[in-house]
Amino acid sequence: MMSISRMSFKRDWWKLLGVILIIYSLIFGMLVPLGPGIVRVHPVRTIAGSTLEMNVEGYNSHYDESEVSAWLKLDERFALEASRVDVIDRRHLTAIFEIPVAFPRPDSIHVLSLILYNEIDGHSILPQAIFAKSDPAVPSGAQAWQDKVIQVDKAVTFHFPFRNILLETIRNTFFHVQLWMSMMAIFTISMLHSIRYLRNRSILADHKAQSFASVGVLYGMLGITTGMIWAKNSWGAYWSFDVKQNMAAIAMLIYFAYFILRSSMTDKDLGRRFSAVYNIFAFLMLIPLLYIIPRMTASLHPGSGGNPAFGSQDLDNTMRMVFYPAIVGWILFGSWIANVQWRSLRLKHESEEA
Repeated sequence: MMSISRMSFKRDWWKLLGVILIIYSLIFGMLVPLGPGIVRVHPVRTIAGSTLEMNVEGYNSHYDESEVSAWLKLDERFALEASRVDVIDRRHLTAIFEIPVAFPRPDSIHVLSLILYNEIDGHSILPQAIFAKSDPAVPSGAQAWQDKVIQVDKAVTFHFPFRNILLETIRNTFFHVQLWMSMMAIFTISMLHSIRYLRNRSILADHKAQSFASVGVLYGMLGITTGMIWAKNSWGAYWSFDVKQNMAAIAMLIYFAYFILRSSMTDKDLGRRFSAVYNIFAFLMLIPLLYIIPRMTASLHPGSGGNPAFGSQDLDNTMRMVFYPAIVGWILFGSWIANVQWRSLRLKHESEEA
């Protein structure tokens, strides 16, 4: 009995690993907190020579547990420190800034970022927090400005990165992105089995190609669904006809046609050959649809149209601890589903042959 169990484990260890990695990504992906950040400020406009009372709302912050310092950063060289910071509670404070009449640059509109610091949260940054208007006739001057770069330190606690607008939805990186990357791996396996079928007419290769293609479509539809939920929270609508959304939908329709083609052929041998050729074509179409066209067109989606993805704020070392294991887990889990399906197809074929 023990020998049988040991043999079973040696054969099926990868299935157990896939389930463990998915459970790991679900638990850590949902339970690890986000780091501290700044959600919003008010007002967002001021003028030179005025006193600015900026109301700040933080996120996962601890303003009432440690002394808070605040700066308005003009560029990498100049910053203006708050004359006073009044803490209201854990997540709210008011920072008082004496806006100088003269700015270091002769622009009429100046874009300033807000930087907060305390010992518990480290530095929190809100880029382009406020716009300051100055009189171009006033000569430039840097007397009231801090002439040094603020060294930005992160909080020492274990957390995922805070990113404005995304907030908690950044956790969808562990589901939406993984499903799409796993989908590409699953479709690749399906395409390779189609090539194998065309080379040696192996019925088993055809069954595996069909099974992996069906799992790939399942992952693709789950990827579109999670993407729509993310888009609703980030862009304001489930479907905004963004080029990435449209191309993903077209890619899924192409693969739907693969199954329609298989079921429409009365000659099964001819249907397998056509399906294998079409499967290769469908996979090759994924490259321009999902990677080339979106990069050539303006898009809201990260990684498209010059909109970067997987930067230091999108995927830091903390998120990588969940991100990459989750990809492996979903690929192994999808392979398990495909394994069950192609075994079912094999039994059905043997029954028909008998």
